Amino acid sequence: MGSNQVKVAVIDMNNGAPNQGMRGIQEILKKYRDEQDIDLQFDIFDLRQHGALPDLNYHIYISSGGPGSPYDGNGSVWEHDFFTLLDQIQSFNDTHETEKKFAFLICHSFQLACLKYGLGKVTNRKSNAFGIFPITLTEAGAEESVFYGLTNPFYSVDSRDWQVIEPDEDVFKARGAAILALEKERPHVDLERCMMAIRFSKEIIGTQFHPEADPVGMKMYLLQEEKKTAIIDNHGIEKYEDMLHSLDDPARITLTQSIILPNFLNEAIQTIRNHDQKIQGAV
Repeated sequence: MGSNQVKVAVIDMNNGAPNQGMRGIQEILKKYRDEQDIDLQFDIFDLRQHGALPDLNYHIYISSGGPGSPYDGNGSVWEHDFFTLLDQIQSFNDTHETEKKFAFLICHSFQLACLKYGLGKVTNRKSNAFGIFPITLTEAGAEESVFYGLTNPFYSVDSRDWQVIEPDEDVFKARGAAILALEKERPHVDLERCMMAIRFSKEIIGTQFHPEADPVGMKMYLLQEEKKTAIIDNHGIEKYEDMLHSLDDPARITLTQSIILPNFLNEAIQTIRNHDQKIQGAV
């Protein structure tokens, strides 16, 4: 592995379902590579559908969202392999002083990690959450460098039937984990706010929402006749029109997309560069 090359593994959790998420992740990586003018290579691993999984020869791992229940993989080979990879990344980081592996877990992958680590109750929502919603940073989130540049609240695409609630404070404390963001406050609804972002460890972070979502992909999705009909039937025409309007607001998902994953890449690559410089300095 060349010392100046950055290798990124993108884990596809979509199980073959059509989606905009994988395109969004790849677009961010390509744009980042071009703007930073770095030798960044990424490979895609279709885990749920084909059982493909990266080894530890990557610097950075980004694991996507996907359809269905986070319990669908219970007892499956692919879930076991995914959890093993998380263990291997953690073990590598625990046993290497300056060289680190970084991971970003999105939506379905975030829920799986919460199940694995026992950080809270992963449960079905009373109704589907789909749209562009305000998300509130916690105190820890306001100090989180990956979120530097966001407003509070900030806006992102949320698309899920599941949620993580009732954080186990003892487990959070034991792991050194932190809740970074929460679902918007709904004073008229007697339901606990779900966790929207968690710092699992110094090198592993995850979001329930979709930081990779961009206006182009979201508009393509919303303009599909079946999606339009479903949203209007479930949420009303005003909600549908508000979502389309939100796409044109640069302070909403465009801002989120331009900040979170690029900041994550900045931190990871800075750590990789620092390690490479120490190695070269020692030679």
